[in-house]
Amino acid sequence: MGFQLGQDGMHESAAFLTVTELTSLIKGNLEANFPDVTVEGEISNAKLASSGHLYFSLKDENALIQAVMFKSRMTGLSFSPSDGLRVRARGAISVYPQRGQYQLVVQSLRKAGTGDILAMLEERKRILAAQGYFDQNKKKPLPRFPERVAVITSPTGAAIHDILTVLQRRNACIDVVIFPTPVQGAEAAPTIERRIQQANRYADIDVIILCRGGGSLEDLLPFSEVSVVKAIAASRIPVVSAVGHEIDWALSDYAADLRAPTPSAAAEMVAESSDSILREIQQFQITLKSALKSRLDTLESELKVFSPELVKSRFDLLSLPLVTRVDEANEILVNVMNKTLTELGRRVELASGILETASPQAILRRGFSIVRHSIGLSENLQELSAGQVVRSASQLGQGDLIDITFAKGSATANVKEIRK
Repeated sequence: MGFQLGQDGMHESAAFLTVTELTSLIKGNLEANFPDVTVEGEISNAKLASSGHLYFSLKDENALIQAVMFKSRMTGLSFSPSDGLRVRARGAISVYPQRGQYQLVVQSLRKAGTGDILAMLEERKRILAAQGYFDQNKKKPLPRFPERVAVITSPTGAAIHDILTVLQRRNACIDVVIFPTPVQGAEAAPTIERRIQQANRYADIDVIILCRGGGSLEDLLPFSEVSVVKAIAASRIPVVSAVGHEIDWALSDYAADLRAPTPSAAAEMVAESSDSILREIQQFQITLKSALKSRLDTLESELKVFSPELVKSRFDLLSLPLVTRVDEANEILVNVMNKTLTELGRRVELASGILETASPQAILRRGFSIVRHSIGLSENLQELSAGQVVRSASQLGQGDLIDITFAKGSATANVKEIRK
């Protein structure tokens, strides 16, 4: 394969690839290495075929990829894919040899509606970081044996229950002061700010835990307000931020002296256990969980080989060329039929116009009339039949009756004078 340089210059070697062979190699490599990917981008050129399959492109500022979503995959969609919508598409890469192009065969589609909020939070994070509110050298260490802990959260939420349970279990001697506050909505941020300032007015509080349970990105926004970040940074008391679940985050996590993945974890960090046996049990628990997770991960990997989802995905890849050809043929047929019908319609309109122009009624509407002989004799004394069209004055005799037909209506007249 390739080229060799001989006495006459570069010439083609004996080994080469056909277009089909090269495309098959590309197809095999792409489909084997990208069987399950998730791509975020903006929908463009979305087109729903008559078969029910959706064809569209995914693009960002620098690139574009073709995508197709079969009708069977669209039944569970909660929205209608349209141009300009930002989505996350999960599926497999496929190569369509007849066109020499690759595309994403989409198995699931969801809106990427949180993109604007994330962008806003990232910009706010950048500004606050530049102003020094997240500096590590300003972080205060947590006391190892706190006597009183302030908890700023909703008094009716699950977070406070979790914290009280953990603190009671680990160190029942710790006093807890609850500063109630709403944890979402318009009043949450200003109330949280005031509660932090109030806690700092107590001389005997050692640690502040700022927490709430899990929620959507919008629900956690009060913990990312600038006023809350500044109040945390100004606190003389160390602050532990425990907002949401482990995968959630808020700007309070960066401003706090310590970030906990959950409210329960915050209580674990604040309360030092005096029971060494409990710590040993916990270590065994961690080891067991890790072993179980590792075993479960191994079993899950083995089961994926027989996953119905994978089988359906493979079938989608195999049927894609045929489905695409049927859709294209159907589109061509519809276009040809539409063009033929348009041409026939034009010809019918043209023939109708010609007939209308040649119609006697049309001639009458232009001011002409038809004269027919009613009964009588011609000038040469020949009897004329009733209803015969009169084309010349010589066909009439004085006293003859004639019928005159107009565009609207008719009249009978008596010939008094003939002018040749």
